[in-house]
Amino acid sequence: MKLSAIQKKILAVGGTLGLAVVTVGGVIGLMSAAPESTPALNAYADGALRYIPNTAYGFGEKLTFDVGYKFITAGQAVMQIGEKPTTINGRPCYDVRFDVRTTSAFDKVFKVRDRYATYIDVDGIFPWRFEQSVREGNYSRDFAANIDQNANMAKTTEGSFKVSPFVHDILSAFYYTRAMDLKSMKKGQSFVLKNFYGKKTYDLRVRILGRERVEVDAGTFDCVVVEPLVVEGGLFKNEGRIIVYLTDDDRKIPVKVSTKVVIGSIDGKLASYSGTRGPVAAKRD
Repeated sequence: MKLSAIQKKILAVGGTLGLAVVTVGGVIGLMSAAPESTPALNAYADGALRYIPNTAYGFGEKLTFDVGYKFITAGQAVMQIGEKPTTINGRPCYDVRFDVRTTSAFDKVFKVRDRYATYIDVDGIFPWRFEQSVREGNYSRDFAANIDQNANMAKTTEGSFKVSPFVHDILSAFYYTRAMDLKSMKKGQSFVLKNFYGKKTYDLRVRILGRERVEVDAGTFDCVVVEPLVVEGGLFKNEGRIIVYLTDDDRKIPVKVSTKVVIGSIDGKLASYSGTRGPVAAKRD
């Protein structure tokens, strides 16, 4: 296969890496972990719909990934939480952004400029709004959803749709998962989360594959390994398995995302991180 063909395949998948990273959010049902900012240990005193303790992340966290194939760096992805809460529907929210872009050199082969945003209720760890802007080669897509978690309705750029209680978008699902206690998960277990995208609510199942030590530019980490089981015709355009490596500690930081395709493995690897909620105990150097 010629290099140009490989590059096109890399970037087609790299452009959807944002989805690959966040699909790990399909993993977990309701388990528990202590509060971020709203002092509502008396859970619903301030109008919260539910209360999910969270020690995994907080305001100002930033994660940067290099996306590539073998020794070729095709692009970069940045996942970050705003420094301060944003108010949506009267509720304090995490303003979470995920940006994926190709390098200037690879722009000439297949240019990618993707952005995802979600506004996650600080107490309940569910979304009130989701936005998507996709620019991949000649393809473009803009999508937004306002999710009424009281009425269980999603009002989107494509219409209004009934959704499940506390339904997630593909990005909020990842942060919901990170708030959970993955240490009790054993190899072979799988869990389902309700995920809304486009016009439908999907069951997104993720299987626990085990534990593994992973070395990336940001360091060496002990990780829990999970595999999102992609719904056919659902959230993802790329073919092949998606394997996600999360730090096996209280932070559950994504260290690596591997997309297994015909030409090998296309990886997103953690290059740097800052603003974490606390120490990353799974780091080994």
